[in-house]
Amino acid sequence: MINDLVINFDLKASALGHLTSSVQFGFISGTLTFAILTIADRFSPSKVFFICAVLGSLFNLAAIWDANNFLSLLLLRFFNGFFLAGIYPIGMKIASDYYKKGLGKSLGFLVGALALGTAFPHLLKETTGAYSWESVMIWTSSLSVLGGVLIVTLVPDGPYRKSSPKIDLSAFFEVFQNQKFRSVAFGYFGHMWELYAFWVFIPFMLKKYSLEHPQVLFNVPVLSFIIISFGGLACVFSGFVSQKLGTKRIAFIALSLSCLCCLISPFLFTSNSEGLFVSFLIFWGMVVIADSPLLSTLVAQHAPAEIKGTALTIVNCIGFTVTIISIQFISKMTEWTDSNAIYMILAIGPILGLTALMRTKLKDSLTIL
Repeated sequence: MINDLVINFDLKASALGHLTSSVQFGFISGTLTFAILTIADRFSPSKVFFICAVLGSLFNLAAIWDANNFLSLLLLRFFNGFFLAGIYPIGMKIASDYYKKGLGKSLGFLVGALALGTAFPHLLKETTGAYSWESVMIWTSSLSVLGGVLIVTLVPDGPYRKSSPKIDLSAFFEVFQNQKFRSVAFGYFGHMWELYAFWVFIPFMLKKYSLEHPQVLFNVPVLSFIIISFGGLACVFSGFVSQKLGTKRIAFIALSLSCLCCLISPFLFTSNSEGLFVSFLIFWGMVVIADSPLLSTLVAQHAPAEIKGTALTIVNCIGFTVTIISIQFISKMTEWTDSNAIYMILAIGPILGLTALMRTKLKDSLTIL
């Protein structure tokens, strides 16, 4: 829909990137603010979710105002992202307040829904020719309010919630003093280096393959939707499997496989089989996010109960900051070279994440010995 804003308000082409980044910076600012003020632990998570859902929807809906200009749209997108900080991290906090043993499975559904939400605009791009972009904005804003109402009315505070009675400005730093928490958090940061950059560049990969193989004609929006949405199914699957085989083990396997996909990706572009190439991207789309709910589970499990919501928010804040860096870095690389080897750079994150997870595993083994 951001592209529609650029067209409707007669903005420069460069505004597309600025409007996209403003949402990301808004989210980072929101998570940072929520973490420093320990919002998720001092107040009822369901009520915070509801308030942020309503405010976020209002800022989203305000974008259809005819008198908007570039500056006002930047501010609206920023605050839309800001209040998203009360949706995704708070959603994980709510889940962690209800589950201890089954948290990985619960977060699998939550992150799976995030993946479907990310995939949906690609499908929307293919199917909304009969609908105005304003009507789509109205519908998405309405659904946001509906979601907030359902949460605040049907999901009371969980049985495992521990409230923090006051602002704890030191929580932002103290949580990283726990070595196990630090390890899984860095594993999550490595995962985030790859995840959103992969999602952003899926359409570019498909178009690049078509250019190098002129006989191939991809429906890019539909395939992008399929590749990302399969990741949602993978989250649910990994959540269930982790119940049997262990959360850290499945997260490690998924992160290893996504790392391998990064490293071999240049070779798949040379394949003359479009079926193989698409299948590879679908597989990559599954393993690139299958570890996400599991790493978030590990973060929640290794955080102090009274600041669990703050810890999840902090990790999200840093993780999404990492995504901006990786996306911008790959974007610059596409300007310097047309080599398909640039996607191997995404392996940096998984390698560092695997190293962090292995360090904890090694220390646990030495402790047992």
